[in-house]
Amino acid sequence: MFRFPGLKRLGQALLVFAAASLIAGCGTVKTETDPTAGWSADRLYQDARTEISAGNWKDARTRLEAVEARYPFGGFAQQSLIDQAYINWKDEEPEQALAAIDRFQQQYPNHPGTDYMLYLKGLITFTPPSAAFTKFTRQDPSERDPKGLRESYESFNELIERYPDSRYTADAKKRVTWLVDTIARNEVHVAEYYYTRGAYVAAINRAQTVITDFQGVPVAERALYLIYLSYDKLGMTELRDNAKRVLDHNFPNTQYYEKGLEESVNNWNPINWF
Repeated sequence: MFRFPGLKRLGQALLVFAAASLIAGCGTVKTETDPTAGWSADRLYQDARTEISAGNWKDARTRLEAVEARYPFGGFAQQSLIDQAYINWKDEEPEQALAAIDRFQQQYPNHPGTDYMLYLKGLITFTPPSAAFTKFTRQDPSERDPKGLRESYESFNELIERYPDSRYTADAKKRVTWLVDTIARNEVHVAEYYYTRGAYVAAINRAQTVITDFQGVPVAERALYLIYLSYDKLGMTELRDNAKRVLDHNFPNTQYYEKGLEESVNNWNPINWF
């Protein structure tokens, strides 16, 4: 069993060396220290503002999160949530931004900064990440999923109703005008989808939504024409003629009878508006 005593001694020496190295290594491991340990809420927040001014979103976020965690009951914690929402939006982290806004609204429902948070929430959902590619794809914004558009509308509309004198209300009104038109156009796109597939009743229902819920939008002309076409396909001549009378009364110069549903691509992009 011990035919090679030299190898045995060598193995024992290596084990002793490895153990000594491990012990020495453990002694040299340095624990990370938090450079902000012991900082006051004011110092943390002012440092965060410096990082925000420099566009250093990651460091700013770390300082603001520290303010919220260490000093949750002070005024700096409230302001840190507002700034967290802003920097997450600027850093293209919309979900984190919305989460910060939700926490703020739950914890401080009557805070003076609520109007800004409603405005920021509207901005975040106004141009979701997919909207950035519309200038390349030439996709009409109304052809996208309207969920974000509706969320944006709700936030801006709440701002307008609750804070009519807010500094953000004037811009919110402009965006709501665009949103109403775009959401109505989306309803017409859906109605056309049903119409081209022979689902005429569904097409009528979606087109009528535009007439009843989005009064005054330009795309109402197209919605009425779709209703007219759908009733004609169903052989419901009386309702078809009623739709035609409404269309002729509201849009006496309509070109739809001549040109039909064909139209040029709409390159109206919200990113270029504001």
